[in-house]
Amino acid sequence: RPPRKMPRLFFDEPLSEELCEKLADVFPGSLHIRLLGQGGAADATVWDLARQHGCLVVSKDEDFHRLAVLHGAPPKFVWIQLGNCTTDDIAQLLRRHHADIIRFSEQNEATVLELG
Repeated sequence: RPPRKMPRLFFDEPLSEELCEKLADVFPGSLHIRLLGQGGAADATVWDLARQHGCLVVSKDEDFHRLAVLHGAPPKFVWIQLGNCTTDDIAQLLRRHHADIIRFSEQNEATVLELG
């Protein structure tokens, strides 16, 4: 059986671009909107770029839930539901749910994964 393809994450602007580096061992090739020179981009642009790059959108912004319902996948949306938290809190949450995120990326029913 071929090795699993690790999902790539695409982080929305309010999240730190440090997440790409902090999670490189478990989510290699992940991207951040600012690292693509698109800081300040509209949610629809974030959505399109994540789709073009084959990534899952990761954000705390519920507007992406609306886009997921409206447009469906791809991309899929990982909704971080932590209140005030640090970048390390988010990194730990994504690490803790690594297996769930892989399963989510491989299935075809759900387009939103809520983590919190």
